[in-house]
Amino acid sequence: MKAGYLLVSTLIALGAAPASLAVIFYSTADATYNTTAPTGPLSGSGWQWVGSIDGYPGTPIGPHHFLAAKHIGGLVGDTYTFDGIPYRTSAYYDDPSSDLRIWQVEGFLPAWAPIYRGSAEVGQGLVVFGSGLSRGAEVRDTEGTLNGWMWGSGGGVQRWGQNSVQSVVDAGAGYGDVLYSVFSQFGGANECDLANEDSSSPVFINDGSGWKLAGIALSVDSFFSVTDSGNGFVAALFDARGLYYDPTPPNGWALVTGSAPVPSGFYTTRVSVHASWIDSIVPPEDTDVPALSPLLAALLAAVIVLIGAAYLSRRQRRIDA
Repeated sequence: MKAGYLLVSTLIALGAAPASLAVIFYSTADATYNTTAPTGPLSGSGWQWVGSIDGYPGTPIGPHHFLAAKHIGGLVGDTYTFDGIPYRTSAYYDDPSSDLRIWQVEGFLPAWAPIYRGSAEVGQGLVVFGSGLSRGAEVRDTEGTLNGWMWGSGGGVQRWGQNSVQSVVDAGAGYGDVLYSVFSQFGGANECDLANEDSSSPVFINDGSGWKLAGIALSVDSFFSVTDSGNGFVAALFDARGLYYDPTPPNGWALVTGSAPVPSGFYTTRVSVHASWIDSIVPPEDTDVPALSPLLAALLAAVIVLIGAAYLSRRQRRIDA
């Protein structure tokens, strides 16, 4: 299955009100699952670098720039919110060979994510962030076997999950290399898939020197059907066997078969191969300062203010003396 469905927000287009749900997990439909920053070995894995523009994620990559998916659109003058602070966008730059868009903002962003510049993404574990639709109704084939879940309702609350890079896929002109991840039933408690409204969601890899931005959400496998007719549906499937698949329904439904599970998956634009283009917009010398979390940046600023105040106080006492 190598066709995709752009993760464009049909709910917003239809004017539906978002609910407090996001990201589809294999292990649970609990709407409160993973709604706070990951801890332990996954601490600092990207939660601190996720901002928002027009309801979609945008990831800062420098003191004045953030990276997002081109297909979510947007206009200069839109507001980008990062760590609760609004920034006005002043320009954007589109990569002609991918779905990546770099936005420029007025003001100074206090922290930003380093980008992954290697070529060893395949097999690497990912931490995934999204705020899209929830897990919906069960999908079962004609034999009654559970295949996965329909996309549910809502969206709007950030959650995190895990996955891994199964392969690198050439998505064709205008899209280029993308990282492909599948929704496995053997991936553990945090195994997740993406859905509508997860466009532009970032994924991060730990390359041994820290967490790096490796991909920006582009699309998912679609479409599926219980029969060989109709327009089909989109879903997070850990095993599509027994269902029909057609990337452009209703032009050629094919029954999914095989001796092993056939999961559906999602695609993220591969950041590493566009590093040169990113560097042409965001000079590396502007990003070589270690990326502080917003909290650490605020604490550092407070310490500087306190040191300055103490110095002035001592100086005043000397003058008074």
